Amino acid sequence: MKKILFLATVILCSSFIFGQGNNYVQDYTKFQGLALTPPMGWNSWNKFACNVDEAMIRQQADAMVSSGMRDAGYEYINIDDCWHGGRDSLGFIFPDAKRFPSGIKVLADYVHSKGLKLGIYSDAGSQTCGGRPGSRGYEFQDALKYAEWGIDYLKYDWCNTEGLKAEGAYKTITAALKKAGRPMVLSICEWGTDAPWKWAQNVGHLWRTTGDIYNCFDCVKDHGTWKAWGVMQILDKQAGLRQYAGPGHWNDPDMLEVGNGQLTPAEDRAHFSMWAMLAAPLIAGNDLRNMDEQTIGVLTNKEVIAINQDPLGIQGFRYSIKDSVETWLKPLNGGDWGVVFLNRNKGKTISVNHNWQEKVIVDSVADRTLDTRKINYSVFDCWKKISLGNTSTPLKISIPPHDVMVVRLKAMR
Repeated sequence: MKKILFLATVILCSSFIFGQGNNYVQDYTKFQGLALTPPMGWNSWNKFACNVDEAMIRQQADAMVSSGMRDAGYEYINIDDCWHGGRDSLGFIFPDAKRFPSGIKVLADYVHSKGLKLGIYSDAGSQTCGGRPGSRGYEFQDALKYAEWGIDYLKYDWCNTEGLKAEGAYKTITAALKKAGRPMVLSICEWGTDAPWKWAQNVGHLWRTTGDIYNCFDCVKDHGTWKAWGVMQILDKQAGLRQYAGPGHWNDPDMLEVGNGQLTPAEDRAHFSMWAMLAAPLIAGNDLRNMDEQTIGVLTNKEVIAINQDPLGIQGFRYSIKDSVETWLKPLNGGDWGVVFLNRNKGKTISVNHNWQEKVIVDSVADRTLDTRKINYSVFDCWKKISLGNTSTPLKISIPPHDVMVVRLKAMR
């Protein structure tokens, strides 16, 4: 009898322990069905750094609508660092009352009323890069607040993370977001230090592949302990990463500098075109309130955006380099191809005589073949918005310094 009672007690206790333990199993996988094409939106950091407030964010949302950017596909208005106030007695985060007097929930409601979505920023460490309260130790509380406020997108940085391992830290915030229950895009921002492309596919929706972008076309900004990279430097650092990108999980070469005044109009075009070919998130970083027509024209070019937003989700690749001109290709839905000719020469216009039929191009990563000997393609110039004939004859063009030609090839049936 004693043995029976003992066994019953063991079984009861075991059931309680295992049942209790199952209540604490975490779901370390991101929300599915989000960012099936590269996210498009705006972020405050490149232009405003820590100078963020409620009125300015509302105005950026208004400008995204009035400029035509929303209609072109942009949807996220993302507040970067320095929105934070502090934590209350229970540890819950609250915004800076002077900068955001109405609170984040009211701001989110306003942004949503415009047909847009609101993003916010935090950090895996004890403090953000701007010295505000980070999420370390408060991940589940912060996620609850973001859900309560109606946040749609979280950029999660990597400053002040002493002793943390990136994969574990990002899985923690993913579990917190899942527990909070509101679907959010998670932007992993650990600068590519721990090769997130190898582990983050089921953790986040996009991951930074490099350190910060710097507002120049072809230079490096040395900050002593770290470096920021020009557009071309970041482009070069994407080599070998394309096989990791696809619907719902994107390589992120950082935000756009288009319209921030340091790049020439040609360089703005080239910057935007190459991010489109990379299937990169298109997150504008300029002041949307005072854009000139040239900047609006770059950011809302629907033909170039269509290459970026192609549902196949295949990242483009550099096919060749000749006389400072790089040729890039990107397989597209329906058998189409995006092709870019990029002139990296700073001071010389380069003439290109491209024979479409010279070689059969095989993309082994995407399992796609471009064979213009078997299929004739129409050639459409995505910037000038004109037809350039078809691939039965060579393409003869001149490309100014730091400029591009972007064409879309479409099979002629």
